[in-house]
Amino acid sequence: MNRRRFISGSTLLAAGWLTLPQLYSAPRFHEEGALPESAGRLNELFRSPSSQYRPFVRWWWNGNKVEASELIRELRLLKAAGIGGVEINPVAFPTRSEGDDLLKPSLEWLSREWSRMLAVVFEEAKRLDMTCDLIVGSGWPFGTENLAEEERSQVIVIAVKKVTGPAELSVSRQEIFAEAGPAVSNPWPGRKYSLLSVMLVPDPLTSPEDITDLSDRVGEEFFDLFIPGGNHALYALVLVSGFMEVINGAPGASGPVLDHFNRDAVSRFLTRMSDSIEPVTGPLAGNLRALFTDSMELEGSNWTGDMREEFTGRRGYDIFPFLPFVLFRTGSMGNVTDFRYGVEYGHDFLDMVRRMRYDFELTKAELLEERFLKTFAGWCSDLGVRSRMQAYGRGFFPLESSMAVDIPEGESWTMNWLKHRIGEEMPEADYRRGRAYTMVNKYVSSAAHLAGKRLISCEEMTDTYTVFNTSLENLKIGSDQSIISGITHSVFHGFNYSPPEAPWPGWIRYGGYFNENNNWWPHFHLLNEYKARLSALLQNCDMYADIALLPPMADMWSLIGMQNEPFPSVLHAEYLSLVWEAIAKNGSGCDYISERILQDARVEDRCICYGRRKYQTLFLVSVESLSPDTARRLLQFVRAGGRIFCIDTVPSKSTGWKNHESNDAEVRTMVEKMKAYPHRFIHLEKPENDYIGWYRKVQERYGINPWLTIEDPDPFLMQVRYSSDDGSEYLFMANSHLHEARFTRLHFSAALSRKHSISVWNPENGDRQSVDLDTDGGVTIDLGPAESLLFAFDREKAREEWRPLPVTGEGTMTIDKGWIAEFRHCRNGFEGKMEMEYLTDLKEIPEYVHFSGTVIYRTSMECNDPAMMILNLGKVYGTSELKINGESCGVKWYGRRIYSIEKYLRPGMNNIEVIVTTSMGNYMKSLTDNPVAQYWTNAGTKNQPLQPMGMTGPVTCYRNMK
Repeated sequence: MNRRRFISGSTLLAAGWLTLPQLYSAPRFHEEGALPESAGRLNELFRSPSSQYRPFVRWWWNGNKVEASELIRELRLLKAAGIGGVEINPVAFPTRSEGDDLLKPSLEWLSREWSRMLAVVFEEAKRLDMTCDLIVGSGWPFGTENLAEEERSQVIVIAVKKVTGPAELSVSRQEIFAEAGPAVSNPWPGRKYSLLSVMLVPDPLTSPEDITDLSDRVGEEFFDLFIPGGNHALYALVLVSGFMEVINGAPGASGPVLDHFNRDAVSRFLTRMSDSIEPVTGPLAGNLRALFTDSMELEGSNWTGDMREEFTGRRGYDIFPFLPFVLFRTGSMGNVTDFRYGVEYGHDFLDMVRRMRYDFELTKAELLEERFLKTFAGWCSDLGVRSRMQAYGRGFFPLESSMAVDIPEGESWTMNWLKHRIGEEMPEADYRRGRAYTMVNKYVSSAAHLAGKRLISCEEMTDTYTVFNTSLENLKIGSDQSIISGITHSVFHGFNYSPPEAPWPGWIRYGGYFNENNNWWPHFHLLNEYKARLSALLQNCDMYADIALLPPMADMWSLIGMQNEPFPSVLHAEYLSLVWEAIAKNGSGCDYISERILQDARVEDRCICYGRRKYQTLFLVSVESLSPDTARRLLQFVRAGGRIFCIDTVPSKSTGWKNHESNDAEVRTMVEKMKAYPHRFIHLEKPENDYIGWYRKVQERYGINPWLTIEDPDPFLMQVRYSSDDGSEYLFMANSHLHEARFTRLHFSAALSRKHSISVWNPENGDRQSVDLDTDGGVTIDLGPAESLLFAFDREKAREEWRPLPVTGEGTMTIDKGWIAEFRHCRNGFEGKMEMEYLTDLKEIPEYVHFSGTVIYRTSMECNDPAMMILNLGKVYGTSELKINGESCGVKWYGRRIYSIEKYLRPGMNNIEVIVTTSMGNYMKSLTDNPVAQYWTNAGTKNQPLQPMGMTGPVTCYRNMK
């Protein structure tokens, strides 16, 4: 064979199939923590949650321009607002405020001065009964200016030049490097390029025998080649070392990103951090709850010094000669920019490449798990603190990685509120639209359930878009959706370190403008109290699920590579999230599982069992590829009486390249044996649309009994069930529509309602009220916009009966005229008054279209008999406080604005005041000389439409006859 034939360098090893190691043993006990002894004890905790359950905030130390007095002031400010803890997060100073930094010096990350600021915060947080977490490094992914060359992240990329022969081709190394890129988000100026191999191939490429290896010329500066007749392509494999810089790294923690595949480099980085801080602050164990690692947005990093040797040892063959064909062309965030880059492949060659791509992705995931993830978790354990991590991103096992840390974390986004219309749409065509939770949340929460963890954190309502237009109502809708996805604790994104003297509106890196200058800040505590009560309950229960979903992970890795970012640009089986949503919206619950979990699970009592999780039903979602070990476990499950539903396709092949013919045959044999049980191994066609209706038919046809039957399932009506250790059950339901109510009847299963008292627990104030079912065992609910319900099924009957305030009643009177509106600007104070002929959206009134602040609506109302009277404000954009005769009737900050007013009214004339706090975005758009305001409301993709403001009604008054 010609020495240039690259196939000669790809000898397969004789070793047999390498099975995955058992890296996670099934858990037996929950994480440490005192658990309530009874439903009564849990209700007590719900009424008065301790600070650990309150939301935390990501606390950006902008540019590390921090001072002790301001740190203390901001901690106290957060405590007063109902925040329970902070994630200390040093970050680069906002570029839009660079001229307004007040000449404050930047403290270098890990310097003694910077560590002393940590000590100040630790001491004050203890005094305030607040919790501290600390991010590892700064920005993302972490690195530092002083990394040695071998410690910097590496990526192998391809460059392809097509040419039609016969022709002469001349190309230089620099042209190859320029073509290779990669075009990452934040390239490091010091990146270094190396040419690893060069190959000439025909187009199409049908066999490895057709490849001419020119790699003995990689040291040449120019390549002058004669191209024979026909279509060809020159492939170059390029290594880029130090290819990306830390995104938004603070001083001392910027520079090139760390090589997360390098265990020694990771260990040195982490040890340097703790060794620098502890001499100043004392042991971190006494000061921090957790050390935190942000999402692993490694921008496609795929190489380390011994990657080739590790791959060969694990997979049984050398992938290096095949890498130019395994890799895709990638750009920002590691996204594939062109799936058709390069030549066309023949059928057999394409099958080989796809199987090798799976092996490559698997090897990367194993190395990251062993060398980064476990090193990080072990370091935290050695320090006596917990590990908290967003353990996902390209290169990571999307499910198992979250099992290895103490506090797994997902994320939700509010940047999509305007772009993706959260609260306004819930389409099936795009899994991202209308959802605040990201696709990773279900993986993260499922991993936590499998590992027996109850504290599941969330980077809540990440905001890089609607900063000044985000409302408390938006935050509630998004964080309620997070609960549905399995989240039990919120870390809001985020609070900017910004001294009061900073030019208005302050230093803003990004985030939902959690700032004392925000109009809704005085009411922020109401959202935090709501969230705290829910977290106190959920963190002391287990999310219930008796259905498991196996995503087509192996097929995705083979076909398009890893796509595990929060919002991937492309997915295999994009409808996956629609399946779990349809299950939840039809009154059941599910977890994701993986092949590794299945292989380590037990089959008992017709269930797949892992730890305390038991699944009676398993859905394979477009799964074509399985390992033989997984197929054998599935056959065991079916034979034991379990049921498997294969959506779209039935498994037909194995994973990976080595011994794939024999492995394929074994998988097909197992599948044929499962087909002998047609009532327990069932193929389902993938629906074209209406997943909720489709799943309901599946439930009814195959007897999949839900714990809750919703008479009128709806895309916006979502539920999740939790179980406590004493046998009590809890059902959280949310209407995530911003403007519309949802009216339906619920029927609870006997497992929920039998031997239980049913009550509604109110997360706003901790009250509980009993629920009496109808004669047919159901209850009718009318959930207003953005509203939620928490049903409790326990043995303690509430004394008070649940009687929601009605939307309409007897003798309805509309109060739509005669309102006097007084405008108090957020910065300028009193701005004017006007008489409104009709209640009108402020953005439709020219002189107030750019208003921001408080509007006081005043009118008077005559009442002869105050008994049972209700005032319904109709639609309000912003928070609303109602005052009658000068006495406050309370603040409403989401959903319907309905008040019981009988105890505030008096016979005769009554003075009515409605105090509405508006959003800030419309005003910020008008500040053309303020670069911060303009960036977040008018610039580029952040250019936002004018938003509705104020009370638009109709305001009605009626008598409650229920």
